[in-house]
Amino acid sequence: MEATFRIVLLLMVVAASAEEDSCSCATNKRTYCAMQQNNCVCKSLGSNQKVNCSTLTSKCLLMKAEVSAPIGKAFPTPETGFLDNDGLYDPVCENDGIFKARQCNRTDTCWCVNSAGVRRTDKGDKNIQCKELVRTNWIFIELKHKERKTPFSQAEVASSLQDLIHDRYKLPLSFISSIEYDHPFIKIDLKQNASQKSNGDVDIADVAYYFEKDIKLDSPFASDNKFNITVKGELLDIEKVLIYYVDEIPPEFSMQFLKIGAIAVAVVVLVAILIGIIVFVFMRKWRTGKYEKVEIKEMGEMQINQVS
Repeated sequence: MEATFRIVLLLMVVAASAEEDSCSCATNKRTYCAMQQNNCVCKSLGSNQKVNCSTLTSKCLLMKAEVSAPIGKAFPTPETGFLDNDGLYDPVCENDGIFKARQCNRTDTCWCVNSAGVRRTDKGDKNIQCKELVRTNWIFIELKHKERKTPFSQAEVASSLQDLIHDRYKLPLSFISSIEYDHPFIKIDLKQNASQKSNGDVDIADVAYYFEKDIKLDSPFASDNKFNITVKGELLDIEKVLIYYVDEIPPEFSMQFLKIGAIAVAVVVLVAILIGIIVFVFMRKWRTGKYEKVEIKEMGEMQINQVS
């Protein structure tokens, strides 16, 4: 009787352990999950917000999890967490996971972002006003794969990437505007207006972020959800990815960056001119000195001949 009780207890422990192991988030590895009333509930690291693991987690919550201290498990520090020149920052998210229009760092420097969390204004102090979260309605993704002897066909590349984006990131095909291929470059256009997006649709900004992280080998997906791009069974080995954002309202950058760039160019040109003048003067003096030495030598020889 006692042996039977021990066996039953062991089976109960094994079953409970298996249930805990199955409680994980397939679409976001930076979560901590636990069983609550026979349901697996997962919360994103850093924000402690519940996430729906049947779809993509918002980019804002993903970025917040990346820069937050790990809870319960150790995650590797992302080596490539950059989407734009400002890099990875600790964002402030709304309750539904989208970015707040105004973001600030720990030094009280603030700026306005678009719905993809990318800065669209100059940086300022806490008095900067961001009236609304401007939507990014067009994302342009440029890829470059490694050189190969025989290029893929346009139709094969477009079909493979379309299937990948639809199946892996759950983006409806209607938001994949075009996929073009000109060996070795690939251009993907994702377009999604606010009026076109329903509550159940993933956002193109989230899709682009997942896609970029997948390519840079820092996938938000669980470790058993491997990423690879194949075309007709052959690996499409991506070596470069660039992502551009087009907002419904143009960005509000000042001419400051252009002025800095113009000054830098002017300095480079001025230095080049000065170097050219110095080299010219040096060469002229060198040639003049050489000519004078030859002239003196010839005059000396002439005087010797006259004496003789």
